[in-house]
Amino acid sequence: MSLGGFSLSLQRHWKWALLAPLLLLAGCSTSTELNINREGFWGGTFVGPLSDALDWLAAAMFNEYGLAILVITIIVRLIILPLTLKQYKSSKQMQAIQPQLKELREKYATDPKKQQEETMKLFQQHGVNPLSGCFPLLIQMPVLIALYQSILGNPHIRDHTFLWMQLGDPDPYYILAILAAITTYLQQKMMQAQMPQNMQMLLIIFPILILVMSLNFPSALVLYWVYSNLFTIVQSYFIYKPSLRGEAVANVVEKTGVQRKNGKRRRK
Repeated sequence: MSLGGFSLSLQRHWKWALLAPLLLLAGCSTSTELNINREGFWGGTFVGPLSDALDWLAAAMFNEYGLAILVITIIVRLIILPLTLKQYKSSKQMQAIQPQLKELREKYATDPKKQQEETMKLFQQHGVNPLSGCFPLLIQMPVLIALYQSILGNPHIRDHTFLWMQLGDPDPYYILAILAAITTYLQQKMMQAQMPQNMQMLLIIFPILILVMSLNFPSALVLYWVYSNLFTIVQSYFIYKPSLRGEAVANVVEKTGVQRKNGKRRRK
């Protein structure tokens, strides 16, 4: 597979890449209480500072860790927003040059090295960065894992009650798991027009997987996922809606033009 094909596949399958750490965490016991390790690169850079940030934010927000997680979510998503915009731009550019990439694959089908060289030239010509879709993933993954360890290692978070749930335990009423599945579905639904036809099945499969895993995750982690989904839904509305409107207008104009042509033909 060429670098361009790999990048486009990664951008289309980013949810599966993000699902990898969730599957890893799903195998961990949520009842195990950990101690936050602040030593080493991981503990000193991610877990310890994240736990301290949640403590500080909770103290500033009426001692509510559920609100602290909301603020952390917004901060993380705002940090990666420029990367998300860059990913969106690169994705649109990648889609625009797909016919040319197809021609290159057909022309140099028996010469992979030449195909790769010509593909990179095409990327440089159109200013496409085929790896831009990786960066938001690289930030989201450690946040999810560090948040999980912070929840179990910080008794203030683990034993805190927010609304009807204890943040260190799964939601006993499954409400949060259902919300996670619904928001995941809505998030994907907003981007349905950008998805290829053979990826439409993800609209059902991915929310179901999220629902099943959320039944066993600590409520704090699922809460972060719900908050993140809601942020993405709002973000997608402003990023993708203009292009969707443009496509809708183009479709209406095209259909109207066809009807007018048909009408003239009938009159004749």
